Amino acid sequence: EIGAVVSITVYFVAMLAIGFYAWIKSTQDIKGYLLGGRDLGPAVAALSAGAADMSGWLLMGLPGETYRIGLSASWIAVGLVLGAYANYRVVAPRLRVHTERAGDSITVPEFFEKRFADRSRALRAISAVVIIVFFTLYTSSGMVAGGKLFESAFGANYAFGLLLTAGVIIIYTYFGGFLAVSLTDSVQGCIMFIALVLVPIVALSELGGPAAANAAVAGVNPAFLDMMGDLTAVAIISSLAWGLGYFGQPHIIVRFMAVRSVRDVPLMRAIGMSWMTISLLGALATGFVGLAYATRNGLDVADPETIFILLSDLLFHPVITGFLLAALLAAIMSTISSQLIVSSSSLTEDFYRSWLRREATQKELVLVGRICVVLVALVAIALAWNPDTSILGLVANAWAGFGAAFGPVVILSLTWKRMTRNGALAGMILGAATVLFWIYAPVLAGGAALSSVIYEMVPGFLICLFAAVLVSLLDKPPPEEVVATFEESAAELRAARAAAG
Repeated sequence: EIGAVVSITVYFVAMLAIGFYAWIKSTQDIKGYLLGGRDLGPAVAALSAGAADMSGWLLMGLPGETYRIGLSASWIAVGLVLGAYANYRVVAPRLRVHTERAGDSITVPEFFEKRFADRSRALRAISAVVIIVFFTLYTSSGMVAGGKLFESAFGANYAFGLLLTAGVIIIYTYFGGFLAVSLTDSVQGCIMFIALVLVPIVALSELGGPAAANAAVAGVNPAFLDMMGDLTAVAIISSLAWGLGYFGQPHIIVRFMAVRSVRDVPLMRAIGMSWMTISLLGALATGFVGLAYATRNGLDVADPETIFILLSDLLFHPVITGFLLAALLAAIMSTISSQLIVSSSSLTEDFYRSWLRREATQKELVLVGRICVVLVALVAIALAWNPDTSILGLVANAWAGFGAAFGPVVILSLTWKRMTRNGALAGMILGAATVLFWIYAPVLAGGAALSSVIYEMVPGFLICLFAAVLVSLLDKPPPEEVVATFEESAAELRAARAAAG
C-alpha cells in the first residue's frame, strides 16, 4: 500500500509541476490561456487529443463491458477507430485553417458565429449552452471514476477520492490553462499506453497463454469468444455509431485548432491513431483476460468496471501497482481537465466577453477563465456525489449529445460553402433535442426510452445532418464575404497539401 501511495503522490506532484510551468510560459493573454497560443507540436497535440478523448472509460468502462459481454464489446472500439481516422482526415486540417481565417476563432461557438457571419449571435449562444450542459455531465462521469478508484484501490472514502482528484485537476487547470492541460494530457497518454500494454500481457502470462484464456472464457459463456455474440444488427450499428461522435467533440477538435501548423496534421494523425489503436486493443484485452483470470482463480468481481484495478493489485509489486493506478487517474484527469478548459472557454469567450464585457482586458478575461474552471468543477462534483452512477452511461449520453448537435454542423461548415447560418442552427437544435428525447422520453412499453432500442447518436446525427442540409438549400445563399472566406481557406489548404507533396 505504501509503495502505491508513493507512486500516486509522485504522479500528483508531477502534474502540479507541469501546471506551474505552463502558468509561467503561456497564460499572459486569453489566447494563450484558452488555446496555448496555437503552438502545440504534433506529438503533444496527438497524445493530448487521445488522452482527452478516452477518459476513465478506457481503463474502466470498456474493460468492464468486455468482461460482461465478451468480444462483442469490440464493435465500440471498431467504430471509434474509424470515426477518429475520419476526424483526422476530414476535420483536422480544415479546422486548423478555417478557424484562423474566421477571425482567429479560439472556441468552437466563436468559429460557428464567424464562419456564418451570424450577427444575431444566436448560433454562438446556443452552441455554448450545448457545450456547458453536456460537458458538465461528461465531467461528472470522470469525477465518479476518480471516487471509485480510491474507494476500490485503497479502501478510501468515495467522497475523499472524488475531492482529491478534482482538487489536483482544478489547481493545474486553474493556473496553467490549455497548455497545462495539453502537456499533462500528453504525459498521461504515455502512462495510459504503457499500462494498457503491460496489464493484459502479464495477466495472460500468468494464465499460460491465449489458449488457456480462451478456454477459461468459453467455460463462462462460449458466445463471449464471438464478436457477434448475441448482438443484433441494430446493436452493432449502435456500437459502431460511437465513431460518429468524434466530429462534434469540442475537447478533441480544439487540439486541431491549437496544433502549430496545418503541415503538422499528418504526423499528428499518425501518432494519434497508433496510440489509440494499441490502447483500445489493450483495454479490450484487459477485460477479456481479466474475466479468464477471475474465473480461473475463483475471484468475486462485484463491479466489472474495476477489473483493471483488481489485476493491477494482484499481479504487481505495490510500486508498479501505484504506477498503474496513476495510469487510471491519468485517464480520468486528462479528460476532466480538457472538458473544464473548454467549458471555461465557452463561459469566458462566448458569454462573458461576447454578451457582457466586449471591452474586457486580457488580464480580466484570464481571471474570468480561471473562475469558470472552478465553477464548472464544483457543479460536476455535486452531480458526481452519487457513487452508483454508471460511467459508461454518462459518457454515452454526453458523447451522443455532442456528436449529434455539432458533428454534422462541423463537417458541413468545413466542406460545403452553400451551408447557411439557419441550416447550422436548425441542425444543432434538432440534433441535441433528438438525443435528449431519445434518452429521457418514456414512449415505449413500461416507460422505457428509445435509447433501449438504438443508440441515440444514430437518429440524432442523421436528423441534424438532414435538417442542416435541407434548411440551407431552402434558405437564401450565404453572403459573398462568407463564401470568399471559405474559398480562401480551401485555397490555403490546397497550397499546404501541394507543398507537402
